[in-house]
Amino acid sequence: MLEQELLSRLQFAFTVGFHILWPAYSIGIASFVALLNCLWTLTDRPVYQQLMRFWLRLLALGFAMGVVTGVVLSYEVGANWAGFARQTGSVIGPLFSYETLTAFFLEAGFLGIALLGEGRVGRGLHLFACIMVAVGTMFSAFWILAANSWMQTPAGVVRDAAGVFHVTSWWDVVFNPSFPFRLAHMVCGCFVTGALFVAGVSALQLRRRGSPEHARVALSLALWLLLVLAPLQMVLGDAHGLNTRQHQPVKLAAIEGRWDTGRSVPLTLFAVPDVEAERNRYAIEVPHLGSLILTHEWNGEVRGLKEVAPSDRPYVPIVFFAFRIMAGAGVAILAIALWGAWLRWRGRLFHAHLFHKLLVVAMPLGWVAILAGWTVTEAGRQPYVVYGLLRTADAVSPVTAGATASSLLLFVLVYGALFLAFLWYWGVTVLRGPADLPQAVALQKSRIVTVPRIINPAIAASSPKEPAP
Repeated sequence: MLEQELLSRLQFAFTVGFHILWPAYSIGIASFVALLNCLWTLTDRPVYQQLMRFWLRLLALGFAMGVVTGVVLSYEVGANWAGFARQTGSVIGPLFSYETLTAFFLEAGFLGIALLGEGRVGRGLHLFACIMVAVGTMFSAFWILAANSWMQTPAGVVRDAAGVFHVTSWWDVVFNPSFPFRLAHMVCGCFVTGALFVAGVSALQLRRRGSPEHARVALSLALWLLLVLAPLQMVLGDAHGLNTRQHQPVKLAAIEGRWDTGRSVPLTLFAVPDVEAERNRYAIEVPHLGSLILTHEWNGEVRGLKEVAPSDRPYVPIVFFAFRIMAGAGVAILAIALWGAWLRWRGRLFHAHLFHKLLVVAMPLGWVAILAGWTVTEAGRQPYVVYGLLRTADAVSPVTAGATASSLLLFVLVYGALFLAFLWYWGVTVLRGPADLPQAVALQKSRIVTVPRIINPAIAASSPKEPAP
C-alpha cells in the first residue's frame, strides 16, 4: 500500500503541477489584456489595440491547455483518492462545482467575445468581455484556493462515526484561517508570472525586430508592474508565513529545518537536513534573524520538529529546498525589476541588450517560484491530506501499483506532447509578433468605410484619402 500511496502522490503531483502552470499563466495574461483594453479605450492609441489582439491569442492558447489538463484532475481524485472523495466529498465537491459554474463558464463565454467580437460588438462591450475573462480567472483562483486552504486549515465541519465530513458553516469552510493569505499570495504570484512573461516576450521581439513600438510599450508596462508586484509579493509572503506559524507550526519547522524549539533562533540560509539524525549538516546560518523574520520579535519562539512524532512530520528535505528555490526565484525577480527601474532612470531601458537577454532567459522564473511554493504547501502538509484530521494513507484508493504506474507514464507522454504543441504554436505567434501598426489602422478605417461603399460607390470613390479595404 505504501508503494501505491507513493505512486498516487507522484501521479497527482505531476498532473496538478503541470495543470497549475496554465491557470497561473491565464490569471496574469488575462488581467494584462484587460489593462491593455482599458488603455486603448482611454487613450485611443492603436498600439494598445495591437498589443491586446496579440496577447489575446496567447491567452487563448494557455486557456485551452488549462481546460484540457484540468478536466483530468476530477477523475483522478475519484480513481486514485477514493477515501478522500468519500470523506470530504460534501465539502470539496460543492467548492469545485462553484468554480465551474462561476469561473469556467464566465471565462469561456466571454473569451469568445474577446477573441472574435472585436468589430462585431461595440468597444464598450468588448472591454467588458475582456474584464469578465480576467474576473473569471479570479473566481477560479478563489474557489480552488478555498478548497485547498480548507485542506490546510480545516474549519466549519464535523465528522460522523464513519469519518465523513459534514459542513456546519460554509462561511467558515470558505474563509478558513489560511485562505485570505494563500489567495493573496497566489494571485499576486500569478500577476508576477504574467508580467515577467510579457517582459521576456517583449525583450525577445526587441532583439529580433529592431525596436518596434509595441515591444517597447509592452516592456515598459511589464516592468512597471514588476516593480510594484515583486515587493508586494514578499510582503504577502511574510504575512502568509506568520499565518503558517500559527496554524501549521510543523510545516514552518520543516521549511526552516528547525529541529529543536527555541528563541532567538538563527535563519538557516542553507543546510542539508539529516532526517535520521534529526539535525542539519553543513548549515549556513545568520544569528537571531530566524526569530526576527518568522515572529517579528528578536527573541520570538519558533517551534521545532521534535515536538511531534517522526510519523507526524513531513519529509523535511523536500519542503526545505523547495522553499529556498521559491525564495531565490522571488529575490531574482525583484532584482530584475530594480535593474529595469535603474535602466529606465538612465534612459537605457530599450537599448540594454544584456538586460534583454536576461529577461528572455528569466521568463520561466515565475512558474518556477509557483511550482516550488506549491510543493512547500502540499509536501509540508504531509502526512495529512486534511491537516491534522485525515491521513494521506487513509485517503488513497485500493488500486494496484501497476495500474497507477502505467497511467502515470501515459500522463507523462500525453502531457509532453501537449506541451511541445503549445511551444510550437506559442513560438510561431511570438516570433510573428503583432501585425504592423499601419495595417491595424487600415483595418479600423476599413470597417468605417465598408458600408458607405456598398450603399453608394460613387461617394466612396470620391474620397481618395481613404485606404482600400
